[in-house]
Amino acid sequence: MTACNPLQVQAFNTADVAEQIRATPGWVQHYQQMSPGHFAGRVRYLDLQGVEIYEEHMNTRVEQNFSAPEGSLAFCFDRSDNALYVLNEESRNIWITPENYQEIAVVFGPAFVQRHGLNVARLEGLFMAPLNSGQNALFSRWLSGTLTRLTQTLDPPSKEVLTQQLLEDCLYILDNACVCLDRGGLRRRAEERAVMKRIGEWAADIPEETLNLLELSQVAGVSLRQLQQAFKAYTGMTPTHWLRLRRLNSAHRELLKRSPTETTVAEVAMQWSFWHLGRFSSSYRALFQELPSETLKRSCR
Repeated sequence: MTACNPLQVQAFNTADVAEQIRATPGWVQHYQQMSPGHFAGRVRYLDLQGVEIYEEHMNTRVEQNFSAPEGSLAFCFDRSDNALYVLNEESRNIWITPENYQEIAVVFGPAFVQRHGLNVARLEGLFMAPLNSGQNALFSRWLSGTLTRLTQTLDPPSKEVLTQQLLEDCLYILDNACVCLDRGGLRRRAEERAVMKRIGEWAADIPEETLNLLELSQVAGVSLRQLQQAFKAYTGMTPTHWLRLRRLNSAHRELLKRSPTETTVAEVAMQWSFWHLGRFSSSYRALFQELPSETLKRSCR
């Protein structure tokens, strides 16, 4: 009789940012597509009962507004710049990934964190800061290769051995990482992160709200100049562009969940403050690679 591999890696191919979110349960997440193209994503996931490994790929730029599962400690390796980002449930943030983004993360669950005495409070000041180490790229490649090997081997390591190695490796990398910011830069980044955190919390709590630029600066509690600086640092775009892409994503979601008998493209466009239907259709097609009328027809199939 052939032995069964007890470590089952689950893999999901996704065609929409909403599907990408559903493939990573437990996280508080809101995604918006922010660059043109048909979205294509992939998630690989391994549950080690208390420790989880996630690998995520996305082809378009995506705004991620997220926080880690409650009580957990996450080590997220951004494979685009080989930086490590440490997260917990309070590290709620907003940023925009580059195109063809790849990330792999190790998430230590709350029971595991408590059982191993991981002092999350001592990490304050490091959450969401880019931590660089010579081991980051090597470890993330090893993690990805491990997921691949576990789909092929019938003689995997035990969960206990693998989780212990993940813990030791992550803590070793954290000990050897350095924050590549001077004190002034770290303080500036903390201020900018606070601005984006306020915006991220607003965007997550009322994701369908429409604001203008002045109202957005009031949400953030800063001047327009400070708002622009924070957006440049965290998203690589202006607040005005971000607001416009956000409204296009809201229209996209609305068209996907309605049928042609329930609404029209013009109604949805005006609902999201697009008053010129031709420009709306052009902008929509540039982002999602299809006309809004095509999305509306597709939604009822």
